[in-house]
Amino acid sequence: MCGLVGMINMDGEPVSSEILKEMTNTLFHRGPDGEGQYIDRSVGLGHRRLAIIDLSEAANQPMVHESKNLIIAYNGEVYNFRELRQELKQLGHRFRTSSDTEVVLHSYEQWGVNCLSRFNGMFAFAIWDKIKNQMFLARDRYGIKPLYYTGVGDTFLFASEIKAFLKHPKYSPAMSHKHLLEYFTFQNIFSDGCLFQDVYMLPAGHYMLISGDGTEINRKQYWDFNFEEPANPASEEEYQEELQRLVYEAVKRQLVSDVEVGTYLSGGMDSGTITAIAAEDLPYLNSFTCGFDMTSVSGIEQGIDERSKAEALSYFCKTEHYEVVLKAGDLERCMNRLIWHLEDPRVGQCYPNYYVSRLASKFCKVVLSGAGGDELFAGYPWRYYRAVVNDNFDDYIDKYYKYWHRLIPNRFMPLLFKKDIWQDIKNTRTIDVFRNVFPQNATKPERPEEYVNKSLYFEAKTFLHGLLLVEDKLSMSHGLESRVPFLDNELVDFSQKIP
Repeated sequence: MCGLVGMINMDGEPVSSEILKEMTNTLFHRGPDGEGQYIDRSVGLGHRRLAIIDLSEAANQPMVHESKNLIIAYNGEVYNFRELRQELKQLGHRFRTSSDTEVVLHSYEQWGVNCLSRFNGMFAFAIWDKIKNQMFLARDRYGIKPLYYTGVGDTFLFASEIKAFLKHPKYSPAMSHKHLLEYFTFQNIFSDGCLFQDVYMLPAGHYMLISGDGTEINRKQYWDFNFEEPANPASEEEYQEELQRLVYEAVKRQLVSDVEVGTYLSGGMDSGTITAIAAEDLPYLNSFTCGFDMTSVSGIEQGIDERSKAEALSYFCKTEHYEVVLKAGDLERCMNRLIWHLEDPRVGQCYPNYYVSRLASKFCKVVLSGAGGDELFAGYPWRYYRAVVNDNFDDYIDKYYKYWHRLIPNRFMPLLFKKDIWQDIKNTRTIDVFRNVFPQNATKPERPEEYVNKSLYFEAKTFLHGLLLVEDKLSMSHGLESRVPFLDNELVDFSQKIP
């Protein structure tokens, strides 16, 4: 797990090593174990390394292929890299490290952009192809790892975090008014923008090809969620049996590491399942919980603290368990650091993530999270029922759009913004932003089950994506790699076809 930056001077000007190094080092927290830069005239790549697999210097990045024609800066983990490595060896490829980075590089050499369909994991990477004079940027299926990009004059910039752009002299930060409107509507950003003007995120399941001279920039989707009813459903017992097999395999697959692995343990089903399975292979597993000081709490708020359930699960799984207890004032105490690392807000409160990842980072470099369980297995029924029976798809959009108004109703927006800002955004229709989450050529639903599947799709593309961004930014703020076993390719493919 790491951080990457890059730039392409499309006017052919040489990349400044000083600027590239400064951009790279803004991401020190993502990779305290090492740094590197690579410059090929007008193209530059920078990397900060958090060493997880193959801790040797041979696995440092940017990594140069033995041909000298392919160079990669990579952030993430491909959990099936050993199987791919064996397949590539049989095809004649030679390896000098035991890292998954080198496997990704050789996979691109062998299969080109189609290598993405073979990766089971989380990643954002850049590969400079000197022969094609082309930069290949890619992001994993679900958007677990972030990758931002922007253009400043004749320079194309990209990075794991927006703050790296601040070190480029041509970049001047400004607020994106239309995305601020989007946030105040949904308490999230559903499009590919952010609160920084002209800064965009490569969407999940997409890749980009950028020519070295900037004459061609192509963005393409290679994967998408597809929740649908099976034509010939199996029995409930068969689904349970297959689910158990796939969850076990997903957790075991994501235990691959050359450093200590721990788990988050909230007391719920998702993290409890992952911890129980991981504990079978790791007898001295560390687990971590975030709780709240309940001294002056009453009523419904008493249910927010899950420490007792987590402690019971820890006893059952025989983990070495640690807790951080938050109290009044802790949000204010971490606010400046929280904003610096999060960069723009997503999906509600997240400061507990900051504290529990800081706790976990004192004991391990890798932690397993239960994120994705609710979104894949319909864990939010109080949301779905609001738009189950509809006259048509437009009726569904209207109902679900109103439900996802999380902060400010539309009628109050002119009162919220200053007049000059409102003039800039008053013609922006956030219902169109909402509708555009769905593919334009998607089949229109008819039955209630099909509308539930639309809601599952919507939440996987928006709410889950926001949760993953928070998970990445706040775990990496402490040099901690967070893995999400529920977002295993085989498990996701299976879950989408459960009736």
